[in-house]
Amino acid sequence: MESSQWRDNIALKELQLSKLCYLLKHAQKHVPYYRKLFSETGFKPDYIQSISDLAQIPFLDKSIIRTNSEEIKSEIAQDLDRFNTGGSSGEPLIFYIGKKRVSHDVAAKWRATRWWGVDIGDPEIVVWGSPIELNVQDNIRIIRDRLLRTKLLPAFEMSEQKLDSFLGQIRAMRPKMLFGYPSALSHIAAHAEAKGQNMKDLGIQVAFVTSERLYDEQRLQINKTFGCPVANGYGSRDAGFIAHECPQGGMHITAEDIIVEIVSPNGKSLLPGESGEIVVTHLATEDFPFIRYRTGDIGILNTNICSCGRGLPMLQEIQGRSTDFLTAQDGTIMHGLALVYILRDLPQISAFKIVQESLDLTTVYIVSKDGLSQEIKESIKQGFRSRLGKNVKISILEVAEISAEKSGKFRYVVSKVTPN
Repeated sequence: MESSQWRDNIALKELQLSKLCYLLKHAQKHVPYYRKLFSETGFKPDYIQSISDLAQIPFLDKSIIRTNSEEIKSEIAQDLDRFNTGGSSGEPLIFYIGKKRVSHDVAAKWRATRWWGVDIGDPEIVVWGSPIELNVQDNIRIIRDRLLRTKLLPAFEMSEQKLDSFLGQIRAMRPKMLFGYPSALSHIAAHAEAKGQNMKDLGIQVAFVTSERLYDEQRLQINKTFGCPVANGYGSRDAGFIAHECPQGGMHITAEDIIVEIVSPNGKSLLPGESGEIVVTHLATEDFPFIRYRTGDIGILNTNICSCGRGLPMLQEIQGRSTDFLTAQDGTIMHGLALVYILRDLPQISAFKIVQESLDLTTVYIVSKDGLSQEIKESIKQGFRSRLGKNVKISILEVAEISAEKSGKFRYVVSKVTPN
């Protein structure tokens, strides 16, 4: 990947086509779902001539994966690991990843990290909220963090006391890089500024942000407080490490592993410069193929060549990812994912939207398969109250569907409460 990033567009497309042919032939031979799909649609991997031929294959989405999880596994796959989506989409998803894909995604991440002059083993502060990371046994996490020189700070709770502690830990560690949600890092930065704490003298070289849309004011706040550039990353557990920003500002797609299509609401392929849904084919996923996977995110492809000299194609813009903070009755500010994780793994729930109407009332809109039992509802309410406050009213409304915003974007956590 260190070498291939400098190839031109033509050479990269040839590499993509070669890997795509292999993936599709493997899927036809070893993956029951795709063997059946290709037979029903008449698609023949042997006849594929260009990447545009992908359009002959129907899309893959979360509902298809939920229904056909076992059939999407390769019959010759070994040692698959079970993964969950991060949860901010409101649609819980379970899928499987093999070692090849893990190695490719990790390689892509660290190549992008090196663009900014930092590398594996450089001290790092991670502000994150996934239970996968946060619930690891303490002794295992301590060993891992020492080996990787990483310190993990939980993004769920953002009380003033916690924020003071975060600033102290950042100052004590003096990391070379920060990594986390843009909303969380900008919130910590704003707290430092409000407290009059100078964080520019710590030697932080870059702040990497991902999992949410990065807003201009967040970038400015992080840059101003920590005195470092902000590098935006785009990807997910399910879709992979899709794109990352270089120091010259180009949002480069990991073209060696990822094919990105932009499609209209009716599934028609759109040209660069046109806004539509981001559809991803991950070329290192033969164990559990992600072929024409609908991410639910909105973006625009860019045809320009970046001044950094890399031939990797670029995304011009990524739209439609945002998770709000929530405020508990006692004033504690927490990441919206603190509530999302309560809902995301419940198999009865297809989609949801959380609206914090006030400090005393939160409404949860839920689309369920066969209706929620009273026991599940009470469990949800108890989980929400444990975070928002024991006297908060939690109103659960079961609905047939959850509509998009007027802009066409979806927001799954909305807080109408203005933090003090």
